[in-house]
Amino acid sequence: MSLRDHIQTIKREDPAAKGSLEILLWYPGLHAVLFHRIAHFFYRHRFYLIARGISHIARLLTGIEIHPGARIGRRLFIDHGLGVVIGETAEIGDDVLLYQGVTLGGTGSVKGKRHPTIGNRVVVGTGAAVLGNITLGDDAKVGAGSVVVHSVPEGATVVGIPGRVVRTRAEAIGALEHGRIAACGETETADLEQLTDRVRELEALIGLLLDERVGQARG
Repeated sequence: MSLRDHIQTIKREDPAAKGSLEILLWYPGLHAVLFHRIAHFFYRHRFYLIARGISHIARLLTGIEIHPGARIGRRLFIDHGLGVVIGETAEIGDDVLLYQGVTLGGTGSVKGKRHPTIGNRVVVGTGAAVLGNITLGDDAKVGAGSVVVHSVPEGATVVGIPGRVVRTRAEAIGALEHGRIAACGETETADLEQLTDRVRELEALIGLLLDERVGQARG
């Protein structure tokens, strides 16, 4: 992957980018990926201490934490990037877009492959967490704030906690941000009504619990 190729991708994806020099100097997502290329080289050659040191410096400078063992494809664009965490056994395909606060993490103390595999052209929205040894298929989209713990098929859109598929490749996708990210918050009216009812139930339950606590305190 050439640096020029990566910069051109960022210019295409980010309408706020004004020029190549700006991207080269001031885009932490690009810097984090460049640092990772160096750290991963040392990691593959078993210079683990040096690799972790480079990774640590990159985190301090960019606010993005990429374990040196992670495998990253071409033209990864980390937009804004603050708070992004990518685990040791994560694998990321080509032309992937990650927004700030994304976590590609593990679950528990599982050994071996314990982080996600991300396909090509995947978009993961702000604050989303993709956890465990699961796969996001090519062209999948994850809505902001979602927590994904199961594999997602190609071309699907997943939202919620826990994440569930609300669109498939065969269904129409809403308007795209930066040309690619779906309006992932949209669900069917029935789903919204169910969610509203559930929120009301939880509010009522919390109210009852608070009343009980107040009564006990007074008693």
